[in-house]
Amino acid sequence: MKNRLRTLTEPFRIKMVEPLKITTAEYRIKTLQKAGYNPFLLRSSDVFIDLLTDSGTGAMSDRQWAGIMMGDESYAGARSWEHLERVVKELTGMEYILPTHQGRAAERILYGILGGPDKLFISNTHFDTTRANIEFTGATAIDIVYDEAQDPEADLPFKGNIDLDKLRQLIKSYRSENIAAVIITVTNNSSGGQPVSMQNVKALRRICDEHNLLLVIDGCRIAENAYFVKHREPEYKDYTYEDIAKAMLRLGDAFIMSAKKDGLVNIGGLLTMKDEALSLKCKNQLIISEGFTTYGGLAGRDMEALAIGLTEVFDADYLHYRIRSTAYLGEKLKAKGIPVVWPIGGHAVYVDAKKLYAHIPVHEFPGQMLACDLYIQGGIRCCEIGSVMFGKYDENKQLIPAANELVRLAIPRRVYTQSHIDYVLDVFDDILALKDQTSGFRIRYEPPFLRHFTAQFEKI
Repeated sequence: MKNRLRTLTEPFRIKMVEPLKITTAEYRIKTLQKAGYNPFLLRSSDVFIDLLTDSGTGAMSDRQWAGIMMGDESYAGARSWEHLERVVKELTGMEYILPTHQGRAAERILYGILGGPDKLFISNTHFDTTRANIEFTGATAIDIVYDEAQDPEADLPFKGNIDLDKLRQLIKSYRSENIAAVIITVTNNSSGGQPVSMQNVKALRRICDEHNLLLVIDGCRIAENAYFVKHREPEYKDYTYEDIAKAMLRLGDAFIMSAKKDGLVNIGGLLTMKDEALSLKCKNQLIISEGFTTYGGLAGRDMEALAIGLTEVFDADYLHYRIRSTAYLGEKLKAKGIPVVWPIGGHAVYVDAKKLYAHIPVHEFPGQMLACDLYIQGGIRCCEIGSVMFGKYDENKQLIPAANELVRLAIPRRVYTQSHIDYVLDVFDDILALKDQTSGFRIRYEPPFLRHFTAQFEKI
């Protein structure tokens, strides 16, 4: 029998269902107006397909739910903490493990200690909360992906890699004593969920050793990155996904994780370190703001579910489905003529709104417009990753736009079926038919930090 392409099916079956609300376009227009044209301010009950984020929105397994019932809620030294600590030490190879209630809490603690005025953080791409926690200390955050990776259409296997030549130039210009840390985000969320190669991290490790720099791995999607390494770096084709993740994490000095991604849980974060002195400073901050060192803001049941999730996430069948189902959406959109960041990343499909809505100038936020149009046309909620999220102002209050105007369709883990994704594809037919009729936005209200969460807009 000849090999043929089979339908991509979910490697799980459904035990419990949650109803979705069907609404009309007229209802959604009024709802979006009340939310100031910001999908973050919509009620979840008014959303049909929620692709706003993959953070904490996944479905847990039967084993994780069983683990929740076994959670030890002791304040100090709980069995669930011991289980989590054992799993994380085995994964990271790091001695000092701190749980937090989510990833940005770990960022706040570590970067609050390392940062400050005149300090520099260098990354492939700082995501929104990372940048905010760094800049809140008065420090500067600089992104240095390769120039070719800035092209949404460039077909490169590891577009998340950090530019090593640019890193050397920054070290020479700023001097190593002024550089608080080098952060490598895997996968690289802001650049399209693109993976980072093992070769790039190894080279980065050598540069950090040469200049005595701290290397932080932000690995909330470390399992998804391991999938790409196995299938795109020939020397790792015979490694397991877990062994690839372990090898990469052992190259870092510290590891930060929003466990709401590849931890397969709805809440939780991790901060792990090799250095005892740094860990003691972080422990003190953890106790002040999060909780005792053996729970860090998490219930015992949450730690139990996380310990199980960090094992399940490396299952080969799960990871194949996870990556291929995301690619299915992206490949079908591209076939329709929708411009997407290519190749498709691990957790999301990124649509190039600047190219799709070429008639809308960047200062009128084409990405925000596409996010709103998707909600109006199909009840789909998604996230702008462009000049609303990353744009800044010059001294004359003129917008300095982001490098790209993207819209992220982030797919929650183990939540939506093939037919849900096909529905999203159908809605994009309406977007194509109406795209020339749409206009842009101006900002009516914005906060000083992380404006995309609470900003409100008005149509031009």
